[in-house]
Amino acid sequence: MKKIALVVIALNEETKIRRCLESAIPFVDEMVVVDTGSIDRTKEIAREIGAKIYDYQWNNDFAAARNFSLSCSTADWFLVLDADEWIESFDEQAIRRFINVPSTVGRIKRVSQTTVNGDVTETNDYITRFFPQGEVYKGRIHEQVDTSLSRCHIPIVIQHDGYLESNKSDRNIPLLLLEIEDNPEDPYYLFQLAKEYNGLERSIESESYFARAYSLLHGKERYAPNVVTEYIYLLNKLKKYSEVLAILERNHEWLRLYPDFHFACGVFYLDLILSDTSKYISKLASIEQSYQWCLEIGETEHYDSVKGTGSFAAYYNLGNYYEVLGDLERAVICYRNSADLGYRKAEQRLLKMNEE
Repeated sequence: MKKIALVVIALNEETKIRRCLESAIPFVDEMVVVDTGSIDRTKEIAREIGAKIYDYQWNNDFAAARNFSLSCSTADWFLVLDADEWIESFDEQAIRRFINVPSTVGRIKRVSQTTVNGDVTETNDYITRFFPQGEVYKGRIHEQVDTSLSRCHIPIVIQHDGYLESNKSDRNIPLLLLEIEDNPEDPYYLFQLAKEYNGLERSIESESYFARAYSLLHGKERYAPNVVTEYIYLLNKLKKYSEVLAILERNHEWLRLYPDFHFACGVFYLDLILSDTSKYISKLASIEQSYQWCLEIGETEHYDSVKGTGSFAAYYNLGNYYEVLGDLERAVICYRNSADLGYRKAEQRLLKMNEE
């Protein structure tokens, strides 16, 4: 039977490594942890759990570290995780069937906890983390599996909470700048750098890199809708409404089935109208249409997406829209739909409406 190895690179992850490794024990045949210079108990804990430990001299190149970690195992297939990730579900029978499919690598679902406006939310993305012996990584940072094999979603779900507790921009930005120096026309790295600057509230730099990334998109990139959506949020925050309108006027077909894009449009149209009601009141119906599009599309598995943009959050914002217009009947319906999907803010709004 073909063997599966869990492969992890880690640095000072004593608070996370146990959770990661123990979640994988039932599903893999061996565990490899490559340590890049920890000064805490990361290696000791990993060794206690049964992982094979290897040391690697960090050289500011994630792909190089990943590729070294892969060379430390002779397993037939690799499952690659970070220390701040852990397995939530793993359909072992389906995966055992999958590894007998030639010329295919697996995208697993990652559920990341993030903070948006003080609220903890979840973002879903699908990443290539399950692949056969012989594949390698490329890229100093935000490294990708460099493969010619076809990719498909497989039934492995992991959780990720690394975005909640640490800011890695000091490490990431210099590496991204090096990648862009080597690949100045690569919209992926420009997009990643734009996000780093945005997270630091360095809006001028962020806008510049978003603009460059957007200008280089062909629309076929899997991350293209994310670039446009996050660019719209930034421009809206900067009150550069005319630039958002210019993007929307281009009517990119490849954005049509992305709920997060339509959700961002709903937020934008409201802010646009509030900025100059007499000038933009004609856009009022666009708010409703944007959230209705979200609900028609539903939650997506085709793109990286914030949970709720195709369901409970869209219902909630649509409820807000109807309530402001005085259409309380439709507002209540939307809030109830949102609450039925577990959205607490909708439940609280319904309670307040009953008290008023």
